[in-house]
Amino acid sequence: MSRKIYPVILSGGAGSRLWPTSRRMRPKQFLPLYSDQPMLIDTAERVLGKEFAKPTVVCSEDHRFLVAQSLQDAKLDHRTILLEPTGRDTSAAITVAALNIHQEDPDAIIIVLPSDHIIEDQNAFSRAIEKAAKVAGEGYITTFGIVATGPETAFGYIRSGDKTDAGNGFIVEEFVEKPNLETAQAYIDSGEYFWNSGMFMFTAETFLLEMVECAEDILLPSKIAVAGLKKDLDFQRFSKRDFENIPKHPIDKALMEKTSKAAIVPLDAGWSDIGSWTGLWEASAKDKNGNVLKGGVILEGVKNSVIHTTEESITAVMGLEDVIVVNDSDALLVVHKDYAQNVKDLVSTLQRKGHHAADLHATVYRPWGTYRKIGDGPNFLVKIITVYAGASLSLQYHNRRAEHWVVVKGVATVTRGDDVFELNENESTFIAIGQQHRLENKTDEDLAIIEVQTGDYLEEDDIIRLDDVYGREEN
Repeated sequence: MSRKIYPVILSGGAGSRLWPTSRRMRPKQFLPLYSDQPMLIDTAERVLGKEFAKPTVVCSEDHRFLVAQSLQDAKLDHRTILLEPTGRDTSAAITVAALNIHQEDPDAIIIVLPSDHIIEDQNAFSRAIEKAAKVAGEGYITTFGIVATGPETAFGYIRSGDKTDAGNGFIVEEFVEKPNLETAQAYIDSGEYFWNSGMFMFTAETFLLEMVECAEDILLPSKIAVAGLKKDLDFQRFSKRDFENIPKHPIDKALMEKTSKAAIVPLDAGWSDIGSWTGLWEASAKDKNGNVLKGGVILEGVKNSVIHTTEESITAVMGLEDVIVVNDSDALLVVHKDYAQNVKDLVSTLQRKGHHAADLHATVYRPWGTYRKIGDGPNFLVKIITVYAGASLSLQYHNRRAEHWVVVKGVATVTRGDDVFELNENESTFIAIGQQHRLENKTDEDLAIIEVQTGDYLEEDDIIRLDDVYGREEN
């Protein structure tokens, strides 16, 4: 019987270069940037089949419900979701996943996949996986080297050497950092270099043995963290103290540049990591003028550009070339393509100024549904709240605000103090300051209400939870 391949999907990125569509609390892997479904789901669907186990997803605690909801919506089962209480880079994420899988299956082969990559040719990818599994079976830690299409300066490179013993891959001679243009061109001309994809394949046993040799300072605290895992709904949680003890290093620095067992399998499958709006433009289908368009767009005399907006908005652009225009309802980005890599600097500026647009979209996603601010003023805030079928908010109260609820779609079950009652469309209720309350949707259709908050403090941290089915300690 052949070994099972265990996919590990890394879902920890922030995607700040794709702001304002990608934001910290809902980054690019949860968005349909390339296809009509989240990039996380595209990734998971590449590793379906009898030879694959159910995927293990490693993600931030902040994104746990987005991961679970995305998988549920796509009807994809998972082995587990490992929650990182703080980001410790790829070496920690891969090591704890490998330890967790090794406990279940010591003979496991693991494939590590970032959640935000594009693979256009699934057949070519499947053939590369088949080769990489053989190389992993020879005792190598295998990386997928992307066949370079040009002198790209935004990627790291890997230089290949002799073939592995069975001839399915090549020995890695060198990992090199992002080069300048002249050096990148020399790499391409040599025919020995591949782009570093950040995808790996290895047996759990080989990986852990090499971590002993090359990165024991990461392996030992990772073992402690995995030993302390606790089940929570669909997730497994690490102790924050244990996880923070793991050194923060990328896997290339911690292991791949040190091990003598690094190998590479070439991959020519239309790969892109969509690291910026320019990357999305390069990877996407274009109109006759070289434009990538999404949403309500009107153009005249526009060439080689990205115009990205919502279906509800109209974005009109005239007489421009090589620009990126992204209209995300509460934030507008206009930038020349040559500056696309610098968008993350704008996000850093917003974060320093404490602006919510760096982290949150206008529509905020919660495990029970969504809310969207539609108006505000002195001492009042108006939201439209959607509660998923069968979902429930926490039993809670507020110290400094009252709430007025009007049902505009569906049937709400309301707990207010000691009373529990239903509200139908066009019916309303009032929640006083300090009054315990809960909003539930016990039907099989989404519920929508208009909420008007009034008071001298209307921030989200004025929520005191008394009972919450999602086990949240914060809003």
